[in-house]
Amino acid sequence: MRNTIIYINFISDRRSGLILTIPLCTEQTSMEELSSTLDYLLGIPSDKCKARGFTVIVDGRKSQWNIVKTVVLMLQNVIPAEVSLVCVVKPDEFWDKKVTHFCFWKEKDRLGFEVILVSANKLTRYIEPCQLTDEFGGSLVYDHIDWVNKRLVFEKFTKESSSLLDELVVINDSEKSSQLDKERPPDCNFLPSLDPETVLQTGHELLSELQQRRFNGAEGGGVAWSPMDDELLAQPQVMKLLDSLREQYTKYQEVCRQRSKRSQLEDIQTKVMQVVNWLEGPGTEQLRTQWGIGDSIRASQALQQKHEEIESQHSEWFAVYVELNQQIAALLSAGDEEDLVELKGLQQQLSDVCYRQASQLESRQNVLQSAHEFHGTAQDLSQQLDGLLGMLCADVAPADGAAIQQTLKHLEEKLKSVDGALVGLREKGQVLMDQMSNQTSWSYGKDVPIDNKDNVDHIQGVMEDMQLRKQRCEDMVDVRRLKMLQMVQLFKCEEDASQAVEWLGELLDALLKTHIRLGDDSQETKVLLEKHKKFVDVAQSTYDYGRQLLQATVVLCQSLRCSTRSSGDTLPRLNRVWKQFTVTTEERVHRLEMACCFHTAAEKGDLPVEVEQETYEEVETVGKALLDRLTVPVIFPDG
Repeated sequence: MRNTIIYINFISDRRSGLILTIPLCTEQTSMEELSSTLDYLLGIPSDKCKARGFTVIVDGRKSQWNIVKTVVLMLQNVIPAEVSLVCVVKPDEFWDKKVTHFCFWKEKDRLGFEVILVSANKLTRYIEPCQLTDEFGGSLVYDHIDWVNKRLVFEKFTKESSSLLDELVVINDSEKSSQLDKERPPDCNFLPSLDPETVLQTGHELLSELQQRRFNGAEGGGVAWSPMDDELLAQPQVMKLLDSLREQYTKYQEVCRQRSKRSQLEDIQTKVMQVVNWLEGPGTEQLRTQWGIGDSIRASQALQQKHEEIESQHSEWFAVYVELNQQIAALLSAGDEEDLVELKGLQQQLSDVCYRQASQLESRQNVLQSAHEFHGTAQDLSQQLDGLLGMLCADVAPADGAAIQQTLKHLEEKLKSVDGALVGLREKGQVLMDQMSNQTSWSYGKDVPIDNKDNVDHIQGVMEDMQLRKQRCEDMVDVRRLKMLQMVQLFKCEEDASQAVEWLGELLDALLKTHIRLGDDSQETKVLLEKHKKFVDVAQSTYDYGRQLLQATVVLCQSLRCSTRSSGDTLPRLNRVWKQFTVTTEERVHRLEMACCFHTAAEKGDLPVEVEQETYEEVETVGKALLDRLTVPVIFPDG
């Protein structure tokens, strides 16, 4: 009430009634506000307390008589049955004339209570001093602002706790009904409007103050009055509200736990289905459309890159799977029996789909890796065949037989490497076809066979093509090998022919330098002549061997379709040396024959004089002829 403080002392007067103090001021008092205030204050005590009656103190010392009279009359309308005594505290200057016009004691029957006018110092005749504040000469310490603040805290708590209690009861009952009726979904959006923890804390603080009897002030601060009856206190009401609130809050916490568990379970179900639907839908469709192996190493690398992108998308869902699996495992370790079956079913379904999809990804990765290796081997083999073919198509112009042997060895090594690469290609192709034959696609829960006919045809086609190319190269190697062997023979024949020329030259040189003796007698000369014939036979064999070799070089050159290499120079050299040797040999034979005739003639003895003279002349003649012959060169410089 504006500028007016009305308070009730919940302590008994001498009649065991409650004391109601209404201080009036000099300003105009609003009867409407006063009536509302009285209604509020009178609603605080219990009916049992109000049945004991009120002693009302109307402090009119600072107010006008007509206001006091109006207030007293208003009490008749507000609490006529509860008021037992009204004490009007009069000012020092009494309203004598006004009182003569209105005597309260004459109106007792009509008012329903007794009204007395009393000075402030005489108020203790009716009320104990300990129940009066110091303004009325009493010892009661009263802080109205503190009382109002405490009252506001109490009313706020009772209002909030009652409202919260009703909400919690509704929430708990709704949850209980939803558990009984499984088909009806619970109202998970209905939450209390207040924080239960805050309200409980406020209640505990209020109860602590009430238990310390500080409802109207702090202990030691001068509180001189105390409750006379427990039922007048707010403490039992606060305790009752706290007990009810704790009970319902405990149930609500269980409801929240169940809600959280149910929400978590529903969230897991939703996420599990999202993972399953994506893996069995778009994820499987991505794999189903990516079953090619490419036709080259570059194409297979492009397919591997595309597969890595698909794996990257799957990795995001696999990460969700790992997180969900951990959440499900946590719920299984602390879950209720009723949730175990559902959680295990979700876990099994999720694991089956994820492992199956991961297996398909791994299988596809293995196929692409094998395809990459197959195309890499095919490319290497193709390059080796191209290199071998280039060698076979190039003209052969070796310098000698050693170079030909080195070239042949290089060809054999190339061919052996090609054989090994072709074997490796077949092995990798077979592995790749085996992997593809074991592939199946999983689409929306069903096995879908994959048509790999084009891939298999491509693999077999590559292997057959490489086999044909390798066979052609083998045929060309055989031809080249034969040709090079012929060239080896050609070089050998040329080398041996040159060797024959050298041998003839050496025989000629020996004939000229060492075959000069003619013998000391006919017998020795005949021996030398016989040796010379054998010497000539050896030279004849050498010459014939050289001629045969040169004829072979001509045949080989014709077979190789190449011009005569060294035989064109060797044949004239051979013929020239042989001619020189023949001339020298003939000259050697003539000289030996003349020497033999000379020695034979000289060796005739014991002959008649006539015969001896003829013999001497013959010896002389042959001797001179032999000497003349010896003065002539065996062979002239022109050969």
